[in-house]
Amino acid sequence: MKKAYKGFNKDMTCRDFKYEEGKSYENDKAELCKSGFHACENPIDCFGHYSPGSSVYHEVDLDDVSEEREPDDTKVVAKKIKVGARLGIPQICQLTFEYVKAHCTNENNAVAGQPATAGYRGAATAGDRGAATAGYSGAATAGDRGAATAGDSGAATSRGSSASGENGLSVARGNGVKVKGGLGAILVIAEENDNNYSIKDWKAVVVDGVTIKADTWYKLEDGELKEVE
Repeated sequence: MKKAYKGFNKDMTCRDFKYEEGKSYENDKAELCKSGFHACENPIDCFGHYSPGSSVYHEVDLDDVSEEREPDDTKVVAKKIKVGARLGIPQICQLTFEYVKAHCTNENNAVAGQPATAGYRGAATAGDRGAATAGYSGAATAGDRGAATAGDSGAATSRGSSASGENGLSVARGNGVKVKGGLGAILVIAEENDNNYSIKDWKAVVVDGVTIKADTWYKLEDGELKEVE
């Protein structure tokens, strides 16, 4: 049994087939992008198939999983699927961090003040004042006053500035931090109290290109996102 994550339309349909939470389904074939039940091992990869704001996401259990793999993300296909609990955006964020941590090595890590860079689907971690950059579907993490940048469908988290590409995830927490992302990206920003690390305000939004602009830096002021240079 393999744990994975799946996106659906808001009516719980996927390719005109309607699913229900808690139910199991079976198909006699599992061929990537052709037949069977598809899901992603990395939660954030679901955004590339079902955009935030117009979709819902669930944890799923897969059985009889094919060995075929998608070259662009962690999509897999199986003959059997059981639809588990629905996941909110905060849960997707947390599960993505856990996935990245479990698959991260020290190969692309750096000490404080030094840059770290990883390529396609890589994971880069930099310490305080460091800069971490990862490519498509990669994960970049930076410490205090650091800068994290990830490509399309990537995840960037820092205590300074975080930026990601289309359908990515940008998370920043601290004081005076900022975030930006491409179209379809999720931005999560949290401001801490000046005298401790407790959160005083936070906000999570989707870059829709209208209310929240793509490739535009935002800060959190008085609980609302404000554009910054």
